[in-house]
Parts: sequence; C-alpha cells; structure tokens
Amino acid sequence: MSSVESRSSVTDTRLTRTSATGLTGERTEVTARRGRRLVGAAVRASRTWASGRSAVRAAIAWCRATIRPAGALVVLTSTVGLAAGLAFGWVEALVAGAAAGALLVMALPFLLGARAYEVRVVLERERVVAGAAARAGIAVRNTGRTTALPGRIDIPIGPGLVEVGIPLLAADEVSRHAVDLPPQRRGIVRIGPATTIRSDPLGLLRREHAFDEVQELFVHPRTVTVPSTSAGLIRDLDGSATRRLVDADMSFHAIREYAPGDARRQIHWKSTAKTGRLMVRQYEESRRSRMAVVLGLSSAEYASDDEFELAVSAASSLALRAVHDARDLDIVVGAEIPRVVRGRLRAIRHIAASAPRAVLDGFSGVDRLVETMPFPEVCRLTAEANERLSVAVLVAGSGVPLTSLRLAALAFPVDAAIIAVRCDERAHPRAQTVGPLTVVTIGALEDLAGLLLRGARS
Repeated sequence: MSSVESRSSVTDTRLTRTSATGLTGERTEVTARRGRRLVGAAVRASRTWASGRSAVRAAIAWCRATIRPAGALVVLTSTVGLAAGLAFGWVEALVAGAAAGALLVMALPFLLGARAYEVRVVLERERVVAGAAARAGIAVRNTGRTTALPGRIDIPIGPGLVEVGIPLLAADEVSRHAVDLPPQRRGIVRIGPATTIRSDPLGLLRREHAFDEVQELFVHPRTVTVPSTSAGLIRDLDGSATRRLVDADMSFHAIREYAPGDARRQIHWKSTAKTGRLMVRQYEESRRSRMAVVLGLSSAEYASDDEFELAVSAASSLALRAVHDARDLDIVVGAEIPRVVRGRLRAIRHIAASAPRAVLDGFSGVDRLVETMPFPEVCRLTAEANERLSVAVLVAGSGVPLTSLRLAALAFPVDAAIIAVRCDERAHPRAQTVGPLTVVTIGALEDLAGLLLRGARS
C-alpha cells in the first residue's frame, strides 16, 4: 500500500507541475497577444495621426493658395452668421451666413479646368538688340473633354509680367494671341513659365497652375562699326616681322654660330666654308594675328549702370570687328570669386569668339560683379594665359585710373600693341598716348569709331 500511495503521490505531483506549466504558457501567450494588439493599435494610430496631419496641412496649404482676402471675409461671415443664427435664433445672421455660403458655392465651378490647358509660347525672334521691341505668339489649347470656362494666363518676362485673357474654349479648341514684349535691357531674359489663373468674378477664390516650359531671349548689346584691325588705330598685319628672333620663319635676320640643338637644315654652308665653323640662319618671327579684348566687370570700376553698358557695347563692337577680319581672338572678362577665397584665387572667364552670334550671346550674359579681381589682375592673368598676343584692347570704366591702365599694359608682351578704351560719360572724347599705351576716352558709343580713325592718322 505504501508503494502504491507513493507512486500515486509522485503522479499527482507531475500532473500538478504539468498543469502549472500549461497555465503559465497560456498566460504568456495571452500576454504576447495583448502586446501585439497594443503595438498594432499604436502603429495604426500613428499612421492615422500622420495621415490626418498631412491632410490638415494639405487643406491649409490649399486654403492659403485658393482663398483670397475677400474670400476669407466671406468664409468668416458665413461661419459666424450661421453659428450666431442657430445659437441665438437671429434670422438676419442666418440670412447673411447662408448668402455668404451661397457665394462660395457659386464660386467653386470657376476653379475647374485649371490644368486643362496646353500653352505654347513662340518667340518671333530669339535675339534682339537692347532697347528694341520683341514679339511673341501664344497658343492655348483646351486639352479637356469639356468646355473650359474663360480664364487668364500670366507669363513672366524677366522682372515684368504679361497677362493674356483666354476666352471660352470648347474641347480641343485653340486660342492664339500675339503679344508685344516691352523693350528689354541687355541681358538674357527668361520668358515663362506660363501660369493659368482661374478665379470667380468677385475674386473670392483663385487657383493657379504653372507649366514647365521656359524660354530665353538674348538681348544683345548695341554695337557700332569700327575700323578694320588692319586699317585703323588697332593695326595687326598678318606676316609683319616682329623683334622676336626664331630659327625658322620667312623674314631673314642674320647668321650666327651653330649651337647644340639647332636644325641641320638651317646651316648656311657658304658662311661655314668661309669661317671654318658651322653657321646657321636666324629669322625674325612673323607677327601672328592674335588679338585679345579684355573687359573689367568690377562694380567699383564703373560710375553707373549706363557707363557699364557703354563699356560692354564698346568691347562687343571691337570683338565683332576682329571676328569679321578673321583674326584669332580671345575675349576675356572677370570671373566671380567667392568672398571666402578672394585674394587666394585668381580666375577669368572666356567668351566664345567663333562667330558673331556667339560673341553677342556671350556679352549678353555678362554683368557687374562685386567679388572679382581688379582690372590690372584680369589683364595680368590674360597675358599669362596667352604669350603670343600681338594686340590687346583693354576696356574699362572711369573708376580705373590712368596709372592702373599703365600697370595693366605692362603685363603684355613688349612687342604687342596695347589700346585702352576708357568709358566715361562725363568726359570729352579724346585719344592720348602715354608711353607705349594709347588711351581712348569715349563718352558715347558713337565716339569709338571716330577716335580710332583719328588716332590712326595722327
């Protein structure tokens, strides 16, 4: 009996432990399920809160972009009127609130179809001269399936804005308009992007949609015809000999003794036979027609914007003359230098000189700079970049003194002709020679050609 009782007690103990373990496992599983449910609920609540917050932000942004000040006053009147009428039984407040709400409801259809347009802006000419008028054609097509209500299109033109009214358009109907652009100053004028404007007659609500197309109008500087670089003050004759001595060219200079490295084909055998030593021919290097036009862009070097425009026009006129004369040409302007590296970085910018259009396009994009190198530094860097210059034309403003121009001229080769064009609207036009430097002072663009010819005759 005792053995049976002991076995039954052991069995009961095992059953008790098993049941306890089972209950503990069930409790752990229930706790895990509750934890997962809480985590899932927290995640859903977080997503709902984020979605709601995004929706609220979008609604606020839409209201700010759509509701005009007059519309905000109407919304406030409708809300306050209906609330006061229902709360206090004021019939007048109810009528005012209902009328304001009706105005808002009637204004909503006018906002439809803001994206139903296809707008194309075509410039009659992509390049014009400063001060000349330009013309553009605007084609608006209704890409929707229903009739589009009248609207308006705003087209930014540089700092200005042109408004074009769009009539009622049936599906796939096109409305064409011709717009006269106001005269523009020299520069690269951005035209676009066009923006469709939808608004109700009372101006309560407004909806805008901007397109992506942007065009550029190149406004070229004014230019004048100047004397040829082989006929005026700026003389640069192809093939004329210089004072630079070389071993092979067309202009014979002298006979000298052979030095290691000389070409054997240059040996002069008659002189060698007479002297008993190897003698070679020596030549003067023929002038290569290489010209540089240097324009300073520092704001401190010009008294006004008009003076800077005069300098740009003068530089453009001289560069065009060189291109028409088929000269090798370098057009150099100052480059913008960040303030943090100013004094430690030197930089210049080259304008394409392959064709007249490229030259004028390049000068359309230049502007006065605050952070750039002084004019003598620009000239020095230009001379270092090209040691074979035969003519250099330096164009500067009245803020560059004569001493700085002479310092700038010293950076170029000794046998190069240096012409400085000083632009000063308050000065009388004149030409003067200061050592190897010829300084031409102009007060108007028309003075440039006459002074260059006058200097050539003197």
